Amino acid sequence: MTVAWVLLIPLVLLTAHTAVNARLLRRPGRGATTTERVAVLLPLRDEAGRVTPCLRSLLAQEGVPGLTIHVLDDGSTDGTADVVREVAGDRVHLHTGAPPPPGWLGKPHACHRLGEFAADADVLVFVDADVVLEPDAVAGAVDLLRRTGVTLLSPYPRIVGAGRLVQPLLQWSWLTFLPLRAMERSPRPSLAAAGGQWLVLDRAGYQRAGGHAAVRDEILEDIALARAVKRTGGRIALADGSALATCRMYDSWHDLTDGYTKSLWASFGSTAGAAAVTSLLVLLYVVLPSAAPVLVLPALIAYLLGVAGRAISAHATGGRALPDALAHPISVLLFGYLIVLSVHRRRAGRLAWRGRPLPSAAADKRKG
Repeated sequence: MTVAWVLLIPLVLLTAHTAVNARLLRRPGRGATTTERVAVLLPLRDEAGRVTPCLRSLLAQEGVPGLTIHVLDDGSTDGTADVVREVAGDRVHLHTGAPPPPGWLGKPHACHRLGEFAADADVLVFVDADVVLEPDAVAGAVDLLRRTGVTLLSPYPRIVGAGRLVQPLLQWSWLTFLPLRAMERSPRPSLAAAGGQWLVLDRAGYQRAGGHAAVRDEILEDIALARAVKRTGGRIALADGSALATCRMYDSWHDLTDGYTKSLWASFGSTAGAAAVTSLLVLLYVVLPSAAPVLVLPALIAYLLGVAGRAISAHATGGRALPDALAHPISVLLFGYLIVLSVHRRRAGRLAWRGRPLPSAAADKRKG
């Protein structure tokens, strides 16, 4: 009985922290304008089936007269470049990618090449093919970048599509466990987060950090880039971009599983770190609420605290609070399963993405 009540203390503190972060969360303004030279950079690999809405949203941007759009077709085999030409014509700069050199992963290499093509820009805006922006999204994000004085801004889109049980945990996790304002002020690279779906960077700061060349072999290149920015004296910030952007990351549970397992193993620093985080999450948000037959009151309070945190997170980031938040223990259990699966696949050398194999644990040991 005593242990159960003690475990409620961190749950109360974490839920309160979620509420504080939700109140402090930065948001780009609507209807902003900028006279800066802005380059939108879109890396594509086999995205013929879903790039059209993204391209149309980029072509519809307003309030950015100095906007250029660079698209890189990174070895697609499904006619992605043809779709780009059909939708955008000569309104975008379409570049042909090349296989990544030894020591490079595919996306960092594609983003590095795109950065080279946009050498005259003041601000770089990286977007993924599954992101659809509102007409004032780029201007609003650039305006917030300048108002906050940060080098890297990560406006998180509203996530749509498959995975209602798991996807909302992305926003919930950083609202619950990451002190947002302290992250902005702290120079510590370890205190960093970013979402690669939509990144906005001051070009001078990006170059000072080494650009994507500094994170060439990182599976989580977005977080690694944020850390590189901090190491070179820059500042970073997360923002709620749900009013300005949507992101359809996955259309099926199979795609979600492949997408999460390719990188979850890298999110915790080590296998021991992954085990510790998974155990803590399951203990607080699954085991304790499941103790209702024996410890009715603390189990009920634990369950309600988890649901409250999820609901607060959803409300703050454009998600659906109910009924989704009611299944929070199941969500955490599924997330723990994906972490375990990711570590297992990496050890077995079974990780790949977009037809390219990813380094295994054995390969990393040999390299070290």
